[in-house]
Amino acid sequence: MPKKIMVVDDDPYIVDYLVTVFEDHGYLTCRASDGVSAFDVAMAEKPDLITLDLEMPHEWGPRFYRRLTLEDEFSNIPVIVISGLPGIHMAIKRAVATIKKPFDPTEVIEIVRKALGETDD
Repeated sequence: MPKKIMVVDDDPYIVDYLVTVFEDHGYLTCRASDGVSAFDVAMAEKPDLITLDLEMPHEWGPRFYRRLTLEDEFSNIPVIVISGLPGIHMAIKRAVATIKKPFDPTEVIEIVRKALGETDD
């Protein structure tokens, strides 16, 4: 069964682009435009990995991530921070990667595959 990736970003163009990249590589996707709706989407969709913007309306990415990981089923969910903000590597210490916008989709896919334990072997 394909893995599911949740894309959380307030920029609809970034969300559409990442969803297209992930779906073109065989992943299922779900999406949210801020931390508040992302929590509800995560609970309903049960993603295997999250890509997360930091600066969003209503609830910033780090606050959403802290709140989500308090739930047992999401306590160890891998997160990839994708943001244009400086100092993003400090925002979520448990992030499997931090990627600065603009990003290379090939790099994102490589990081996703590693985070999900998928290899070419």
